[in-house]
Amino acid sequence: MSLDHADLAGERPHVLSALPGTRSLVSLVVRMNRDNLRTPARSVANQEFHRSGEIINEAARTITRALQDAGHRALNPAATFPMEKDRFPGRIWVGAHKTVAAAAGLGVMGLHRNVIHPKFGNFVLLATLLVDAEVTEYGEALDYNPCVECKLCVAACPVGATAKTGEFDWAACSTHNYREFMGGFTGWVETVADSGDGAEFRSRVTDSENASMWQSLSFKANYKAAYCMAVCPAGEEVLGPYLQDRREFMRTLLRPLQDKEETVYVTSGSAAQSHVERRFPHKTVKEVRGRKP
Repeated sequence: MSLDHADLAGERPHVLSALPGTRSLVSLVVRMNRDNLRTPARSVANQEFHRSGEIINEAARTITRALQDAGHRALNPAATFPMEKDRFPGRIWVGAHKTVAAAAGLGVMGLHRNVIHPKFGNFVLLATLLVDAEVTEYGEALDYNPCVECKLCVAACPVGATAKTGEFDWAACSTHNYREFMGGFTGWVETVADSGDGAEFRSRVTDSENASMWQSLSFKANYKAAYCMAVCPAGEEVLGPYLQDRREFMRTLLRPLQDKEETVYVTSGSAAQSHVERRFPHKTVKEVRGRKP
């Protein structure tokens, strides 16, 4: 997309700061393996996120090198997780991949705040290239929405972050799904610091939680849910089984995630806490500190 595109006005100052002279943004998409994301075994889903991220980052770097060798200035920001931590808790990403992808016609933002590709659904990861030249042809935003308005993302979310009416509770999503990222990690460290001794710490943090945090620190940070992506049936390659037998689709893909016994992280007194206690009484609610402003 041209950096002058109206939908990218909010990206312009950030992009130009990263690569002065940028004229075009090129959006890339890589497919993820659907069943890896759908399984209740989150280790499998997280491995798929990480591997797909490596693939698209490598592709973006390869294209950037080719553009450079052709005499252009080009840059490929991190596709999977933003790293401008000096700006935290403000905007820590160089370019908004979802915004660029939607403007380029690679999909439409769904109710669950994930881009739904017309063919591959929301089982994609995105990347963006910054280039100092115009390209031959720019894409155009889709003139339809691939979302089928099934509301399965609403039904699957353990913290009620996605509402039927379209509102999105970012704080609820972040507190649980990103428990081992940024603010959640800080909360874990504060628990360590606030504990008088090992026994007190163990009374506040379970062995399973410590093992999970160790896994994220030693390997890569892991998501706790992303169930909204797992159950989304949108996309030409994805939609068939849902249309053929909706009950079976929900039985095999939605219910296992709803029925999973797991710890769900919420801030005290939040709407997310009420949602978990009401909708998923078999899940363990754990109150954690909200991110400090």
